[in-house]
Amino acid sequence: MKKSIIAFTFLFFNLYTMTAQEDPYLWLEDVDGKKALEFVEAQNKTTLDVLTKQNDYQDIYDKSLAVINATDRIAYPSISGNYIYNFWQDKEHVRGIWRRTTKASYNSEKVVWETLLDIDALSKQDNIKWVYKGSQGLYPKYDRFLVNLSNGGGDAVVVKEFDAVTKKFITNGFTLPESKSNVSYLDENTVIVGTNFGTESMTTSGYPRVVKLWKRGTPLSAAKTIYEGDAYDVSDSGYNMRDGVKNYLMVSKGETFYSSKTFVMVNNKLVPLQIQDDASISGILNNQLIINLKSDWTVGGKTYKQGSVVSANFTSLISGKKELQLMYEPDAFSSINEISSTKNYLLLDILNNVKNELYVYSFTNGKWTNSKVNAPDFGTIGIGSTDEFSDDYYYTFQNFLTPTSLYLSNAKTNISKKVKSLSSYFDTTKYKVEQFKMKSKDGEMIPYFVIAAKNTVYDGNNPTLLNAYGGFEVSEVPFYSGVIGQAWIEKGGIFVLANIRGGGEFGPKWHQAGLKEKRQNIYNDFHGVAEDLIARKITSNKHLGIMGGSNGGLLMGVAFTQRPDLYNAVVCQVPLLDMQRYNKLLAGASWMGEYGDPDTSDWEFIKKYSPYQNVNKDTKYPEVFFMTSTRDDRVHPGHARKMAAKMVAMGHKIYYYENTEGGHGGSSTNEQRAKFYALYYSYLWMKLKA
Repeated sequence: MKKSIIAFTFLFFNLYTMTAQEDPYLWLEDVDGKKALEFVEAQNKTTLDVLTKQNDYQDIYDKSLAVINATDRIAYPSISGNYIYNFWQDKEHVRGIWRRTTKASYNSEKVVWETLLDIDALSKQDNIKWVYKGSQGLYPKYDRFLVNLSNGGGDAVVVKEFDAVTKKFITNGFTLPESKSNVSYLDENTVIVGTNFGTESMTTSGYPRVVKLWKRGTPLSAAKTIYEGDAYDVSDSGYNMRDGVKNYLMVSKGETFYSSKTFVMVNNKLVPLQIQDDASISGILNNQLIINLKSDWTVGGKTYKQGSVVSANFTSLISGKKELQLMYEPDAFSSINEISSTKNYLLLDILNNVKNELYVYSFTNGKWTNSKVNAPDFGTIGIGSTDEFSDDYYYTFQNFLTPTSLYLSNAKTNISKKVKSLSSYFDTTKYKVEQFKMKSKDGEMIPYFVIAAKNTVYDGNNPTLLNAYGGFEVSEVPFYSGVIGQAWIEKGGIFVLANIRGGGEFGPKWHQAGLKEKRQNIYNDFHGVAEDLIARKITSNKHLGIMGGSNGGLLMGVAFTQRPDLYNAVVCQVPLLDMQRYNKLLAGASWMGEYGDPDTSDWEFIKKYSPYQNVNKDTKYPEVFFMTSTRDDRVHPGHARKMAAKMVAMGHKIYYYENTEGGHGGSSTNEQRAKFYALYYSYLWMKLKA
């Protein structure tokens, strides 16, 4: 038996290695290679020569830039201590400014901002195209911050400690060179850090596997190791969890994208928490650890259902006792979207049939009670920033035809007040939103939204854009977009958002129905929505285009290779496409919990849909538009490059554009974003116009 297993493994490895070696486009995986960049430059020029000459290009660019540069758009709040912080980009601040204001000023009509850090000036000073990637403040005064800066927009960042009083970086403060790091304050003179400490300090996914405590005034090399994970973990990290004034040093051993083991430091010893590996911790309040379940959990003869939220007495849990309380249990159509907290209350944002409801939970006399927030109905609610020193918090509301509004609310009084609203960029009174359902191949009912003009005739001639994601438990919910409104809907297009499996719209089960060997369910759902749109005569294959990015880019690749007959335009953004090598490229190994491991027998089901391996010369495909970024250090640009090169060599016409900066988001500045929008929608109108 052992010999046969070894023989199979050896044969499989050699077949895999041989296949990889036969790939004539491996040279395009050399991100900054001269030959690869020459290919990129040539493809960019060909694409720009066509798309920038389209009649709609300049109009879409100008209007999109006006929307995203608008000075009256909402400056979304981030509460830290006595101030509200915000990062802002516009035509005067191309790379942006990090700024703050008082709470009173923020809630007034005329906000007075204080600039802390000018990224444009810093970029000029350092001669580096810095991209601001957020900051972590020092509790409780928040007078110091660990600022993350990316060179070009990738996930790897330089960390610098910043003094919010002097508005300067601190000389000899905590500083980390470029890496995919995890770092946060434990106290004023100690940070919890995971970074590239040198040989074997990172996982095969490219994230830290060693957690250390680093004291101020000492070199990084002197930091004390408190935990070492395994090389094949996704990421191992430490963090500070606060329950009021109490601090808990936590360590997470991220074994896969969806499973982890959690430890808490007690008397200088890490104690494992006895919870499910696939459960997620959503914070702590009044000694109640909030746990979101991804599978059924039976404790003391009682089963808590998948998708439920339970709380555990934390001090008891540390000692090995499970004292649980059920807080929320979903039905077939609901799921947890988000959990947050104020000083004394918990906030649960629940998705119910792809519409949000917000609830305030209170823990009094050892029991949980809740009340619904009187937020607007029939749309998407997002918890904004919460105040850890009071019970104030912000939330947003929007839907396809309602511009985003920001509300200030108080969890104790349950009173909300609208404080800011986005301008309306198109006349929404002319349009309607419908929600349809279609039966997928295995009988599952899949919902999708259609946004169209009220006077639209469903005769099969309508230019229609179908968007979906289908992975990583990411829910696709209604949203307002001035760009889509002006560039697509106002010009006569129909926009469709599909809630296919793989997402989180209906809880963990909806996601798990598309994992690994079940992946084809996701693609069948997408094909099915397209077929339903055609059957209802909302559109036809001649006028149907699709768009998706990242995992959604993989969805696009599968869609046009499996069902090229359904689509006439495909926008494939920052995609995964070579699923035989995805786990070898950048952060790819971290996603094997989603897709499977192509170096094992998992390849038997992966190879059936991997776009790069399934594209062929003799099939007629739509003229696909591939987009990626040279500086994307999450999904390797080689995926899009190789697919484009392979299709061109086969004689297929394609479009390709690669931004030289921008990271996985594709762009770093508003001008770059507007250019992408203009390219996408000019391409779509060129291909789909009736």
